Amino acid sequence: MADLFWIRSLQDFDYCDQQIAQNVCRNNSWLYSMLDTITNLAPKFRIPYAAGALALTVIITDVDGATKIFEKGVKEFPNDWRISYRAAYHYLYEVKDNKRAAELLIQAGKNGAPPWVFTLAGRLYSDSGNTELAEALLQEMKDTQQDPTLIKRLQDKIDSMKASSK
Repeated sequence: MADLFWIRSLQDFDYCDQQIAQNVCRNNSWLYSMLDTITNLAPKFRIPYAAGALALTVIITDVDGATKIFEKGVKEFPNDWRISYRAAYHYLYEVKDNKRAAELLIQAGKNGAPPWVFTLAGRLYSDSGNTELAEALLQEMKDTQQDPTLIKRLQDKIDSMKASSK
């Protein structure tokens, strides 16, 4: 049944671009309701989390609905770096929550994402004033022998932040 709902929802991804849908395609939109139903019926059906939540945030601008679907996806697929990475994008650019974006980038990095996500996470922590979290991430990068160039970039960012706060 979830497969059928997924196919039906794909057919209407562009519905929100139409004038008639102006009031239907905002927070907790029709697409969100479909994705929520699909993920409740088949929690291990990966694509609604990975592609559906991204459609909510990018195509429809249903930030609230996308947040809910991404959180369900991250919980259901904690080792899927692509879902965590897309959720991090959502939190960074749509929700404007740098701390949550950094947490998701770290989760993605620990599960196979490119190593530079750790540096980005550290930068997000330091840019939002979370020096302690940035330093903890730096230490973890050193402990796990990440790329020395990435470690140096994060160290420079932390040093710069400390110097400007004096």
